[in-house]
Amino acid sequence: MTARARLVDYLLLAVGLWLAWVLLFQWAGSEALSPPGLTLRRAAAYLASEQFWPHAAATGLAFAYGSIIALCGGLALGFALGAHRAAGQVGEPILSSLYSIPKITLYPVILLVFGLGISAKVAFGALHGIFPVALFTIGALRNMSPVLIKTARVLRLDPLATARTVLLPAALPEIVTGLRIGFSATLLGTLIGELFASDRGLGFMLTRAMEAHKVLDIMALTLLLFAFAAIANALLLSVERRVHRQA
Repeated sequence: MTARARLVDYLLLAVGLWLAWVLLFQWAGSEALSPPGLTLRRAAAYLASEQFWPHAAATGLAFAYGSIIALCGGLALGFALGAHRAAGQVGEPILSSLYSIPKITLYPVILLVFGLGISAKVAFGALHGIFPVALFTIGALRNMSPVLIKTARVLRLDPLATARTVLLPAALPEIVTGLRIGFSATLLGTLIGELFASDRGLGFMLTRAMEAHKVLDIMALTLLLFAFAAIANALLLSVERRVHRQA
């Protein structure tokens, strides 16, 4: 697909979403939604407001710490379990079971352990992201050709050298997919953490808007969060496609 055709597709998608939003507003009314034009102006006003950016920075800082922990921890856990077949057979079902548990049920425990503040948001965000990264890493290593492992053993590479020069390059495409999903899950966890117990951040602003039933503010903040998530996911998806093409 050429760049021009892709641009036309994006424009058609934007127009379709805009029309769908207008029709949905006409059906639901101002008590449930705000119109797209007014929502965009309110989102722009937020971006120009000095009060907005400290909350955005608080969310960004918690999200950055949570992402680092989730991505690094997930990779380490995935390599530890995926590089050994027996460990993977035992550990993967446990990780899958933990991943399927609604994380919000664990939030009271996280609050008791970490207290209110950025630590709880970081922990909750990392809790969402670490499992998909680990599971995708285990799957990537499991799908590798056994010849690569045997070659590393013949060359007498130590575990670190094997992971760096053999396992990581071969499993990189699937690992990048796991990192993209873990990135999105960590963002979701961070925002949920701010919704329930926080005095700063975009999730906190969203909670205050919901308590006051300020539909326009709710829609504007949701639009800003959606735009950030969509742009970040698009960038990661382009990296993922490039890695898959080079594999």
